[in-house]
This record gives sequence, structure tokens and C-alpha cells, in this order.
Amino acid sequence: MNSFTDNFTINGITLTAQPICRQGEVLTPDALAFVAKLHKATAGRREELLRARRARREDIARGQDPRFLRETESVRNDPHWRVAPPAPGLEDRRVEITGPVDKKMTINALNSGAKVWLADMEDSSTPSWRNVIQGQLNLTDALERRIDFTSTDGHNSKAYKLRPAEELPTIVVRPRGWHLPEKHMLINGEPIAGGIVDFGLYFFHNARRLLAQGKGPYFYLPKIENHLEARLWNDIFILAQDLLGISQGTIRATVLIETITASFEMEEILFELRDHAAGLNAGRWDYIFSLIKNFRTRGPRFVLPDRGQVTMTAPFMRAYTEQLVRACHKRGAMAIGGMAAAVPNRKDEAANANAFEKVRADKTREAADGFDGSWVAHPDLVPVCREVFDGVLGDRPNQLDRLREDVTPDDRALINVAATQGTITEQGIRNNIEVGIRYIESWLRGNGAVAIHNLMEDAATAEISRSQLWQWIYSRAITDHGEIISREWVEEMLDEEFARLERFDGDRFADARDIFEEVTLSDKFPSFLTVPAYARYLHEAREGIDATAEAIEDELVAA
Repeated sequence: MNSFTDNFTINGITLTAQPICRQGEVLTPDALAFVAKLHKATAGRREELLRARRARREDIARGQDPRFLRETESVRNDPHWRVAPPAPGLEDRRVEITGPVDKKMTINALNSGAKVWLADMEDSSTPSWRNVIQGQLNLTDALERRIDFTSTDGHNSKAYKLRPAEELPTIVVRPRGWHLPEKHMLINGEPIAGGIVDFGLYFFHNARRLLAQGKGPYFYLPKIENHLEARLWNDIFILAQDLLGISQGTIRATVLIETITASFEMEEILFELRDHAAGLNAGRWDYIFSLIKNFRTRGPRFVLPDRGQVTMTAPFMRAYTEQLVRACHKRGAMAIGGMAAAVPNRKDEAANANAFEKVRADKTREAADGFDGSWVAHPDLVPVCREVFDGVLGDRPNQLDRLREDVTPDDRALINVAATQGTITEQGIRNNIEVGIRYIESWLRGNGAVAIHNLMEDAATAEISRSQLWQWIYSRAITDHGEIISREWVEEMLDEEFARLERFDGDRFADARDIFEEVTLSDKFPSFLTVPAYARYLHEAREGIDATAEAIEDELVAA
């Protein structure tokens, strides 16, 4: 009877969400036909790869440690192949800023002075329908220089507008990972992969626009677990370029090495994407989460201390980052360092100075190790990162010539978790509880990046928080005071931490607690907390659509 409750189908894609303003600019018939072709060509392989992920996790749980693959040894031993040379706008990546694609962040990131903006549709973005579509609109509006924003705080207002085009960073879009569906877009009743939606819509609408501006369609690929998943993305790139008549190799992709299994296949991943590869990134937080997830039932050998004590100087993290730089530079690919998650506190000079010093030390280590650039989460950190890399690079755009032949590939070092120094503390348990609940609450309200205790938390850090608790309970880990971590004790602390939360009208803390308990205290370990959170969002979105329809019907009856 009305557009709020009736699904409608365009070029084989059924749209089930309540429409938002301007979505017709994104969901054009031609764009939807393009996305449908990508989906139909790849959906079966995606499902096979997701099943393979589960099988490999089961093998690891049974005691089979990952090793370098014997079947791809020829790829690693072949000294001749290289990835494509750096694409326009990606020659110099010494400082990259990351953040979601809401309007304010889009402008702030593009005005930050960074060389690259990672426009994030994944871990720092809640994939609500509004965020998915509005993010696409914001990116196109930014490329067309028709984006602006005014914030109002009491009697004060601040206008945000873009700097001149030549001062703006290169945009690199991060679509959703393979595990996340877009359940508002269906083909034959089945959801399209969120990554296909994010990639396809951005590429279709902006590839030619980007080329006309002297750059190109560039992407960050998240959550890849092996070289076969990289091969699938490469095939998608080939098909997408063919469908639009764009030269092969125009697309460039940087892969986040943020799963423990991918770290054993870094050269193979570059090989699969070689005509489209731009580099690898050390996605440190998801990497730690992936390690916990895969080895969570393997006993004390794989139990880590408090999240805050697991630094980049831990032996298994050093092995990961140094082998990443070696693999990249051996093949002519960029190596990009991890996130500096500190959020400057302009009201506390001492805390600010301490945060800046930690960021400087982190970036100094990365630059000295051979990384070509690194990430920051806040515009105030751009000058710090740039200064450090300027000191190492000088006028050079990168340090691809540093081959790190002093680093020996060592698969056992990648999982030498037992050498990590540190302890588990009661405060660490409480911090994990607080971060987990507060992050999920923010996520449910549509904000996938939230500052907590002067740190920018996203889905990856929330995943570490809840997975550590699950593993500590399962392993009956012992704190520095000799207390065994039991489910009952964690539940007591959860009650206490929940009571301390500062509530407000419209908060989602009760729902967040339900989800947190589901992903932390259940016997079964959910692979990603965003999956049940997304299911909760979908249920409420459906109820909201029905309520809107009922209100319209009531108005019509009253009239």
C-alpha cells in the first residue's frame, strides 16, 4: 500500500530498506545492474571461501599450527615477479588518516594534510542503510567539491569546507569484509556481500571521475585470510574494469594483513593481486583479535596479557611487521604501518604530551623498520607522523629500496605468543568490559568509531576486548593477584561496570549489554560481534518501517 513496506526490484536487485534522501543518485538502474553482475559472478566462490575459513579455524583448534604453504613455495622462491609500480597519487603515502565517510569526517580527513585518506566503510562505520548510502553520496560530493558542513554548539557554529584540490589527499576506500552481508539488497532472496555493494557502487559512479582528476579508484581490502580470497578480489577487479571499459590495472588495492592466517601468505597475496597491488598494511588490532579467535582454545601458550600491554615490541608482533616490510619491498609494494589510536585531549596538556610522545615513538620504530608510511586516527596527529617520516625519507617518496634482506622469514616466530611479557589484571578485565559495551552502544546508534579514554576505538579493538574475556574464562587464566578468571566473576564485574555507565536519553546500553554478553559469555564463540549487532539493527529497522507505515495509515483514517 505504500513505499515504506513494499519491497521493489530494479535490474534483479530487491531493495528492502526505507528509502533515504538522494538514494536515487546512488541506486541508479545501471549501477544496480553493475553490482548484480559482480555478485552473480562471485557469490558461489565467496561462500566456498567462507566455508574454508571455518574449516581452517577448526584445524587450528585441533592443534594444527599454520605454516608457510608448501604448494606456493615456487611463488615465494621466484625472484623475478613484481607488483605494478605505484599508481598516481600513491607514490608517497608517508601519512594516512583513517575514518568513516560521514560528512564531517570526510571534510576533516581531506583537509588534514595527510597524503592518503582511508575512507572507511568497514570497522569504523555502522553499516546502517543510511550510512551505506550517505557514505557513497559524501564520497561523490567530495570528488565534485560540493560538500560542506556546519556544526552548531550552543550559540557557536563552525563551517567546514574543502581546501584547494591540490592540497587534498588521495582517497582509498575500504569496503566491508567478505563476512558481512548487505541484507537490504537481495538477489533471488539472498543478500549481496557488503563488500561488493561498497566497492561496486563507488567504482561505478567514480572510476572515470577519478581518472579525469589524474588519480584512480583505489581500495583497502580488509579481513582477507589467504591468497585465494585475494584472487577473488582480483577477479572482481578484472570484471569491473571490463564492464566499464577501463584499462586493466587501473584499480589498485592495499591489503590489510590483519588476520593471523594471512601473515603466512603475504607474498602469495601480493602475487594474486600483482597487476592491481599497491601494498600491504599492518592492521595490528584486528591481527591480535584474529590470533585470539583462532587459538582461543589452545591453552596457556596462546593467552595474552591485558590488551594495553600487548605492544608492537612483543616478539610475535615484531616478527609480523618486519616480515611484512620484507615481503612488500622484495616485490616492489608499499608497506604501511598500523594505527596510532590516540585521540588528543586539548583540555589536558600533560595527557596530550604523553599521547603525542607515544605516537612519535611508534612511528619512529615503523619508519626505522622500513615502512613507507603509517596511519593516524586524528588530524592533530598528522604533523607528528609526517615529521617522523620526513626525517627518514627526506625528499624521497618512499623507501622501497630498503629490502630488509636481514629479516629471515620465520613462520614459527609469527605465533610465538608465549614470549609476550605482561600480566592479566582486574583493571584489564574491567577495561575490556567497559570498552566492549560502550563501543557496541555507539555502534547501535550508527557511530562505528568512538573515543574512550583518549583512544579511538573501533570494531577491531572491541573484538579484542570481548575475545580476550572469552579466552580468559575458557582457559581459567590467572590474574597478577592469583585470582582465577571465571564466568561468575566476570559477570559480577560486568554488573558493576554497567552500573557505572553514564546513561542518557535514547542510549542503547541495555541492548549493547545483551549483545556483549552474547559474544563474550556464550559457550559458542561468534566469529564477529558485528554479525549479531547487525541482526539487532535489522530487526529494529524493520520495526521502524512498520511503525512508520502504521502511523501513515492512522493519519489517513483520521483524515
